Amino acid sequence: DEADWRRVIDEAEAWSGPLSILVNNAGIVGFGGIETETPTMFRHVVDVNLYGAWLGMHLAVPRMRAAGGGVVVNVSSTAGLIGYAGLGGYVAAKWGMRGLTKAAALELGRADIRVCSVHPGPIRTPMTAEMDESVVEDQPLARFGEPEEVAAMVRFLITEATFSTGSEFVLD
Repeated sequence: DEADWRRVIDEAEAWSGPLSILVNNAGIVGFGGIETETPTMFRHVVDVNLYGAWLGMHLAVPRMRAAGGGVVVNVSSTAGLIGYAGLGGYVAAKWGMRGLTKAAALELGRADIRVCSVHPGPIRTPMTAEMDESVVEDQPLARFGEPEEVAAMVRFLITEATFSTGSEFVLD
């Protein structure tokens, strides 16, 4: 929601000064195949996962330009790299996040705004609470990741990866 984004950005700047970091981490999943996922659910998943990230960047980037630069980290998924059956809207949105990240990195680099994406596999969160361990059996590390592991990668991208933009970082 545009009004919510504007409010959050204003509150963040009131709390900590000029905006220089944006982490787009909102995400929902809709279970259902191409034939069974409803159009309403597909659209909702794409709106939250992709349009929401675009809207955040659309509204945050002018503030980052005014601040002299910044970093955007878009949280995608391994679904945006390899796809998964039964998650059409989610996969489409997360693949879209890759393209959005690449386009933004090319557009914003000259303004000293870096844009990267993070692609976690299954992470132990309320969103994956109904998934059983069979989901991770074929992964290189056969376990659910922890939110702190994703946070550590995001922190690395913000503070240490200062010569990286448009890059994709996988956690699986």
